[in-house]
Amino acid sequence: MEIAALVSGGVDSSVTVHLLKEQGYDPTIFYIKIGMEDEHGYIDCPAEDDMVIVNWLAKKYGCRVEMVSLHEEYWEHVVSYTIENVRRGLTPNPDMMCNKMIKFGYFEQNWGKEFDKITTGHYATTTEHDGKLYLSTAKDAVKDQTYFLGQITQQQLSKIMFPIGSYEKSEVRRIAEEARLISAQRKDSQGICFLGKIHYNDFIKRYLGEKPGKIVELETGKVLGSHRGFWFHTIGQRKGIGLSGGPWFVVKKDIENNVIFVSNGYDPETQYGNVVNLKGFNFISGDPFGEFAGERDITFKIRHTPEFTKGTLEKIGDIYRIRSEEKIQGIAAGQFGVLYDTESKLCYGSGEII
Repeated sequence: MEIAALVSGGVDSSVTVHLLKEQGYDPTIFYIKIGMEDEHGYIDCPAEDDMVIVNWLAKKYGCRVEMVSLHEEYWEHVVSYTIENVRRGLTPNPDMMCNKMIKFGYFEQNWGKEFDKITTGHYATTTEHDGKLYLSTAKDAVKDQTYFLGQITQQQLSKIMFPIGSYEKSEVRRIAEEARLISAQRKDSQGICFLGKIHYNDFIKRYLGEKPGKIVELETGKVLGSHRGFWFHTIGQRKGIGLSGGPWFVVKKDIENNVIFVSNGYDPETQYGNVVNLKGFNFISGDPFGEFAGERDITFKIRHTPEFTKGTLEKIGDIYRIRSEEKIQGIAAGQFGVLYDTESKLCYGSGEII
């Protein structure tokens, strides 16, 4: 079987190569370059360090290695998507778009099509159920990354292998140390890759500028201060609001009038809701509910966390409505709600929160 191994230079994807070699495969290693040269200067991940590790790994295991560029595609489908959603007052999810459009989209169309399987260092698994292939959760609940894979298609899933999905992160680190991989102690990447070392707010300011507006207490209507633009804030945000006497949480945004509404206290009621409406739902393995009336039991996530929340799903026209058993914090339009079965094992897919 011909395997294309997507390797970033981190410990997770490095260990996938080690495991594949142990299983008798001879993968071709691919490193996707997504750094961008734009009119404001160079934005990149630590690509030089990555490529040193990737080349070292290829030499250690005798694998062919290719560095491929998807700069333009990444800009068009991930970075521009992020900027435009922020401009509209939404909370984007660039990691989801990167998986759907870049790793399992353009890469597959241009290079992956020559291979039987594509492997990544994602913490996820696949499961056969009722004659269908499902995306399913990883052994390590804390590291599980199925949330970020909720927009992929059945065709994409059928070609993916997740070699580390059945391992705990601690086991992956141990395997890397025993194999003497130079990435064994490398820290996990945090934040949005295309920003490199640039601060998120500096990036947003570069493209959207500043637009001063009021910060208003939701309960009283009292003006508490000012902000530099609603696009610097997201629902559920606590840090960086700049108010004394906190904690303060962003609970609502008036996009039209450029007003940020906040509530005070460690657990303000206004932070919470129990209804999540989803549009443009993507069922990875087909709609498991078929033509149904009423509500079905599910579990779900509205952000990347180890915890699942129990709820019910109801279809209303083109909208899928989740009713949560418990109140959930920070329901942000533009983010994704990802659905799972009642055992929180099979991932059904995702829709955008409206």
